[in-house]
Amino acid sequence: MDMEKARLIDMYRMMVRIRAFEEQVAKDFADGKIPGFIHLSVGQEANAAGVCANLRADDIITTTHRGHGHVIAKGGNKYPLAPLMAEIYGKQTGLNKGKAGSQHLSDLDIGVLVAEGIQGTALTLAVGAALTAKLKGTGQVAVAFIGDGTLNTGRFHEGMNMASAWKLPLICYCENNLYAETTSIYESTNLTDLTARAASFGVPGVSVDGNDVMAVYESASEAMARARKGEGTTFIEAKTCRQRGHFEGDPQVYRPREQLDECLKKDPIPRFRNKLVEAGVLTEPEAEGIHREALAEVDEAVCFATESPYPAPEEVLTDVYA
Repeated sequence: MDMEKARLIDMYRMMVRIRAFEEQVAKDFADGKIPGFIHLSVGQEANAAGVCANLRADDIITTTHRGHGHVIAKGGNKYPLAPLMAEIYGKQTGLNKGKAGSQHLSDLDIGVLVAEGIQGTALTLAVGAALTAKLKGTGQVAVAFIGDGTLNTGRFHEGMNMASAWKLPLICYCENNLYAETTSIYESTNLTDLTARAASFGVPGVSVDGNDVMAVYESASEAMARARKGEGTTFIEAKTCRQRGHFEGDPQVYRPREQLDECLKKDPIPRFRNKLVEAGVLTEPEAEGIHREALAEVDEAVCFATESPYPAPEEVLTDVYA
């Protein structure tokens, strides 16, 4: 492994923190402690960690549906989990004062423009951020984390066409977990290689193993180098898989059990942990320590969220933007 030891360990720690956070959210939602709907990124942590490890503090990301991990990764390993957990709990001390919940998160201080529940919106907003960066000459890059279902929306085509035509510093990062809710991408399009969509816009299309954090890191690094040099947009398809349903409580009757078993075998966290241990970057006790620290951090976040108040009734129409 050519990368410095500290960065490798940081990416591992990031994936572990995201997993611990998401699994706690799943438990608390099942226990009736969290309102609304929850969409989790369990199994897809390598994408958030690998991409965001390349980003500058002032770079911009947008995301859709499974956004908790992207927010944590963009903030880095020192990013506090308590305000994010409180937001998901709907509490006044939350990241967005309890008004955004799980699916509409934002944190402009760390460059998270928005998490969106509408397919395609994350891309068009990232196009706007990339256009701003180009016009101002800031050298920033915008990354839109989208799902495979977004590829069949008008917003995807409009956004990619504009980004391509204007050579915007944008990375369209598609986490292909095979399903748009309950529909396989391969049943809703006549493509076996999703990077073919990139060719139609005249931008590079890269396919990567989204369960391999090093492969994700390297593909994102190349795309960002292109963007910062003024060479325009890149489309990355990350072949990954979600270990849970589209939403918490999803019975997943549309999904063959064998497919889920294969997904679990590709879990990015033990896969990377084994690589690090074999390379002498981490010892097993050190890896266990990282897991314990993440669980303790999440426990503290839950205590903070539980003890925090809900927004007051008179605040119901404040801090709301449309």
